[in-house]
Amino acid sequence: MQNVASAAGLSGPAIENTRFFTVMAFVMSLIIIAGFSVQLSMGRSSFDVPWPYHLHGVIFMGWIALYLAQHVTISSGNRALHASLGMAAYIFVPAMVLTGSVIMIVVAQRSGGPFFFHKSEFLWSNTMVLWCFGALALWALQRRRYTGWHRRLMLCAMAILTGPGLGRLLPLPLMIPNAWLITTFATFIFPVIGIAADLRRDGRVHPAYWWGIGAYAVTFAISMGIAYSPLGIAVTEWVVAGTPGAERPIEAFLPPGFSI
Repeated sequence: MQNVASAAGLSGPAIENTRFFTVMAFVMSLIIIAGFSVQLSMGRSSFDVPWPYHLHGVIFMGWIALYLAQHVTISSGNRALHASLGMAAYIFVPAMVLTGSVIMIVVAQRSGGPFFFHKSEFLWSNTMVLWCFGALALWALQRRRYTGWHRRLMLCAMAILTGPGLGRLLPLPLMIPNAWLITTFATFIFPVIGIAADLRRDGRVHPAYWWGIGAYAVTFAISMGIAYSPLGIAVTEWVVAGTPGAERPIEAFLPPGFSI
């Protein structure tokens, strides 16, 4: 371990720090994968969907693979490969924001979004927090020479992506009408764990967490304000007009005969 740490230019607290972020990367990634896998195994999800779903899935799973590879390479001391792979993030992040935004519209038009979410909050808030992920991830890439900022901003960005995984693991139909609020709040647990780790290790919190959490919280608050505003609801109804998504109620609801 000491040889690997020396090759990576790490020692003492830096080794522990690298280990922490690697463990967090695997935990967050496994939650996302588990959420989709559980729903697929229960027959609630299917591969029989339009092509935008598949494109979206391939890009997002590719990002998870890249995110994990980055932590593995830096933990093993392979800085050259870490830096080379990192360049791919400049392609993945915009692609994720673009395809993710498109899939929100596709899902809204196809079904109105999951029934346990308000139709407008699903469209607006889901999309805007995805944009927040993109902004934080690109900011983290720009700060890659400053390890403390880079790791923590990227952790905050990745925490946002755990929402879909957590949402598929939580009993959200039982949480109506607060299912979206609860799911979003649950994603904050990961940067909060990071804050606790900072306090335990250093006795202080790195400012990257305050910026990352602050940006996420403000984006979420604004997105909810827009989603429930007359303008936000009007835009949502315009997006789904003339599609199957327009047929479901705009509020969260339980379908007739639904059971968990």
